[in-house]
Amino acid sequence: MLPNIQVEEGSISEKVIVCGSPNRAKVIGERLDHAEEIAYSREYRIINGYYKGEKITVASHGVGAPGAAVCFEELIKAGAKKIIRVGTAGSYTEALPPGSLIIADSAVRADGLTRQLVPEGVPAVADFKMLLKLEESAKKANVTYGLGTIATVDAFYAGPVKIPHMLYKESGVLGAEMELAALYVIARLRGVSAVGIFALDGYAFADMNDYNPHKDVVNAAIQAEIDIALDTFANL
Repeated sequence: MLPNIQVEEGSISEKVIVCGSPNRAKVIGERLDHAEEIAYSREYRIINGYYKGEKITVASHGVGAPGAAVCFEELIKAGAKKIIRVGTAGSYTEALPPGSLIIADSAVRADGLTRQLVPEGVPAVADFKMLLKLEESAKKANVTYGLGTIATVDAFYAGPVKIPHMLYKESGVLGAEMELAALYVIARLRGVSAVGIFALDGYAFADMNDYNPHKDVVNAAIQAEIDIALDTFANL
C-alpha cells in the first residue's frame, strides 16, 4: 500500500489522467465505463474505469508542485506509464483568451520543488510522441489552442515580491500554472511519458482577487480538454 495515495502497486492502469481537483477527478471518472473509486486520501482521489475499452485511471493531485509530486511518484510506483495532466492555467496572451487551451511542450521551472530534484538547466519537457497524439486529438476537437511553453510557479496570490508574469510573457511563455514542471521532471527521471493540456480560466497577470474561473466558456474548455485527453488515450 503506497503511503499517501493509498493504493496498492499494480492496482491502476498504465494510462493515467491527473488533475488538481478531486471534484474534477470525479467528473472525469463519470465519463468512464465501470468506474470505481479505489482510494480517496487527502487531496488524492483515485478512480479506475474504461474508455472505449481502454483501462484508464484518474487521479487528483491537489494544488502546488510538492503535493502533486508525491502523487506523481506514487502513481508511477503503482504502475503508471503514460500520464496526461488535464489542468487550468492563466493566459499570458490575448490570442489565447479564457476558454482557449494550451498544450504544453515544456514548462518553465519557476517552482521550488524541481530545484531539489535536478540541477538548474535540466529542462522540463513533454514526451514528444504523446504530445503529437494530444495535438492530433485537439485538432479533431476543433478548439482554439496554443502549443508552447507554460510557466510552473508556486505563488498564486502575490506579495511584496511580485510574480514575474510579464517577464515570462515577454520571453514567449503562453501562460502559468502550478504543477506541470514537477510532472515533466519526475516523468523523465522515472522513465515514463507525460504531457499536459490546460483550459485557460483568466489572465495570469490580472488581479487574482478578481479571479473567477466559474464561467461558461471555461467550463466548456475543461470539458473539451477532458475529451481530448480521453481520445488521446483511446488512440495510443
